[in-house]
Amino acid sequence: MAAGSEVTVGALLLCEYERIKDEQRGRIAFRDGLIYAMLASTAAVLAASLRSEFEAGFLLLLPPVSVLLGWTYLINDQKISAMGQYIRVTLAPRLAAVAGTNDEVFGWETAHREDARRVWRKRMQLAADLIAFVVMPAAAILIYLLVGTLTAQLVVVSALETVAIIVLGAQIVLYADLSI
Repeated sequence: MAAGSEVTVGALLLCEYERIKDEQRGRIAFRDGLIYAMLASTAAVLAASLRSEFEAGFLLLLPPVSVLLGWTYLINDQKISAMGQYIRVTLAPRLAAVAGTNDEVFGWETAHREDARRVWRKRMQLAADLIAFVVMPAAAILIYLLVGTLTAQLVVVSALETVAIIVLGAQIVLYADLSI
């Protein structure tokens, strides 16, 4: 800052808003890339299974990848939502008070949540998340159990993977922001 310039609360709040939005944008891009990473991982595991004359044991590689990518997706999605809520509930009212206005500031932060089809879209996103991170790896385990060469070790691995997938799926559902 230049000598003699004064930092105002409003300027600090606007600066905080910009930094939060920058982080939110970065997290959104990263989160959305995780869906593509999951699809690529699924394709790679299927290709490895098919290349080895369908060795079903390769399918058990998908669940750990799914849990790692799914958990990272979930955490980023939760932080994105938390940032939006912080802007709506804390930052916007503080800036409005500093500005001495009763008008809403950062109106887009609430306006886009008032769309009549938002809850439907959020439910569809929840379904897509569950398909990508829960259903596909669960199907891989099921296919292994139905057609694979069962060994005690791989059956134990598939049971542990099933538990991990169930936990991830429950967390995805619990953190789904279906409210208006």
